[in-house]
Amino acid sequence: MSYRDQQKYIETLKKHERKFDRKEREDFKMFLKRQKDEEDFDTVSMKRLKELYDKYNVAVDKSKYDSFFKKKEE
Repeated sequence: MSYRDQQKYIETLKKHERKFDRKEREDFKMFLKRQKDEEDFDTVSMKRLKELYDKYNVAVDKSKYDSFFKKKEE
């Protein structure tokens, strides 16, 4: 993973920080410090960051909005 991926994950997780439990918050603070020092994450840290990202960044199911935008049949 690249530095750019790290940055993307961290920026997204900042929006969800208030939902973290104590362990996740500690890990996230460590990630922020390492990001600030411009360090590349090791594989274990990157895996943990990706797990947090996958847990809190849930894709929205856009198909449930189709009924609002369907054309009326005449």
